[in-house]
Amino acid sequence: MSRPRSRLAIGALGVIAAVALAGCATTAPASEKTDDAAPDDHHEGDTRVAVTYDGGVLVLDGETLETVGQAELGGFLRVNDAGDHDGHVFVTAEDGFHVLDSGLASGSVEFTGEVFEAVAAGHATPHAGRTALFDDGTGDVQVFDTDAVGTGTLPEIDTITSEAAHHGVAIELSDGTVLSTIGTSEARSGVRHLDVDGTELARNEQCPSVHGEGALKGEVVMFGCEDGVLLFDDGVFTKLDAPDEFGRTGNAYVTDTSAIAVGDYKTDPDAEGYFLSQLALIDTGTQKLSVVDLPDGVEYTWRGVGRSGHDDIIVLGADGTLNVLDDTGALQESWDVIDPWESPTEWQQPHPGLRVVGDIAYVTEPAKDRILAIDLHTGEVSAEATLDVAPNEFVVVGAAGH
Repeated sequence: MSRPRSRLAIGALGVIAAVALAGCATTAPASEKTDDAAPDDHHEGDTRVAVTYDGGVLVLDGETLETVGQAELGGFLRVNDAGDHDGHVFVTAEDGFHVLDSGLASGSVEFTGEVFEAVAAGHATPHAGRTALFDDGTGDVQVFDTDAVGTGTLPEIDTITSEAAHHGVAIELSDGTVLSTIGTSEARSGVRHLDVDGTELARNEQCPSVHGEGALKGEVVMFGCEDGVLLFDDGVFTKLDAPDEFGRTGNAYVTDTSAIAVGDYKTDPDAEGYFLSQLALIDTGTQKLSVVDLPDGVEYTWRGVGRSGHDDIIVLGADGTLNVLDDTGALQESWDVIDPWESPTEWQQPHPGLRVVGDIAYVTEPAKDRILAIDLHTGEVSAEATLDVAPNEFVVVGAAGH
């Protein structure tokens, strides 16, 4: 039986660590900030790039890549776009999801003091004006209004409980129903569809090792499985089998303007390293899954795939190339942008990453403490910066429609 979700008062989540964070945030002096760091200069389409490093988060101007501020926080950090209109970032740390103000609207880069506590903070999924934060340590999901972050006080939260703690993900749809993964600490099997009151409407457990999700055109939602993908469309689950006995998709690269989903694709469960050389293409209109081989020499990690403003597929290769493919997987352009690099031995280790916003591809090169912005029309570098830290994970926030 599924358990209903409950609405928790702010106090039930514990004390916000505002005092501890107050001494950890630093902001660039006004003379060092770019002009658009001031609140009055915030324009629709402005962006910030939040880059994690060992000890905190560095925030860059999305156009110039100049540093506008930084905020210190210990431990291994991950970053997610909060999905709101003011450019906030969820920074995942040991104690939960910290809210970082990127300064896009306020002019100040600092932690707001809001911490959504979690035993093991996992996926953050904003969609249709609501955000779902998944706690892998308990299986609990905190759901709230996306634009409610950034006030310094936790918003009103709906809590959804899972049947068991597991590494999972949840998404609230535009009708208020929720899709949430099923699993335990030992294995994951599928997805539940829950009504607004927490009642289970449907489930599908034909998705072993379910991981990663993406909402596409028409609010079709895709989940990755170790033997294909699971689709959810208008109340109905559909399993699409991979052509290989083991054909794992763990990450989805989607847009809300395309019916084509892209997934990473792995056929050898015992392969060493993190390089992959094939992509899964999922046509949600025809409900077909196909596998595309990348050009010779082009291998990627889960950090190396994105979608452009024209729904093209962008791949950052370990050979240092940036590749543009159409939605059939056909190569359109390829440019040399960074030096070739080797696979990390652990996924947390710094290695080149890619984020795409509109027609700009942002690429990090940790070996040189460097970040580039590349025009996808021409392949030319529109901005670059050498940082004072080695960049690890990063996210771009604030663009209209991002």
